[in-house]
Amino acid sequence: MSYCKRKTYKIKPKTSYKVLRNCANCGGKTEYVNTDCFRVNANGNRIDVWLIYQCEKCKHPCNLTVYERVNPKILKEQYPGFLGNDKELALQYGTNKSFFQKNKAEISMDGMEYEILEEETEETETLEENSEIIHIQNPYELKLRTDKVLAEIFQISRRKINQLVEQELILVQGKYLERVTEVISKKRK
Repeated sequence: MSYCKRKTYKIKPKTSYKVLRNCANCGGKTEYVNTDCFRVNANGNRIDVWLIYQCEKCKHPCNLTVYERVNPKILKEQYPGFLGNDKELALQYGTNKSFFQKNKAEISMDGMEYEILEEETEETETLEENSEIIHIQNPYELKLRTDKVLAEIFQISRRKINQLVEQELILVQGKYLERVTEVISKKRK
């Protein structure tokens, strides 16, 4: 019985999704970017919270609803983050697809910046000798080419990755990453 390394990587966005919408100032559909700022409004004993986006070209603002007419007790933990314009909290909402669906906002992932974090490495049993199993987790479902991400992980060119795929030294399904993509890398002799 042989053993191989099993590595897990996680794709994490560095920036929020962009929103595609008509801009009143520009007169057409443009991309709106996350300002990392929240707008909080108290009305009686109810609170409204919005995440502010703005047109990339003219800076025209657009508010996306985070909470609407909620009891302040519900926001106890997040409230200081909303008031202080916490960047991590803004990124959390800015990469949450259900948040955009709730706001009926069309998102764009073009030019998204991301980082690849190595989560864990472990030894596992395998039938294939001299192989490595790589799990790439893409929980934000960024539209990324598999060969591009593998080139970053292995620190080699995309051309070399594609050659290794052709030689069946790297086994992968699909041109783009899924939510979880499994890759088998066979060691060259």
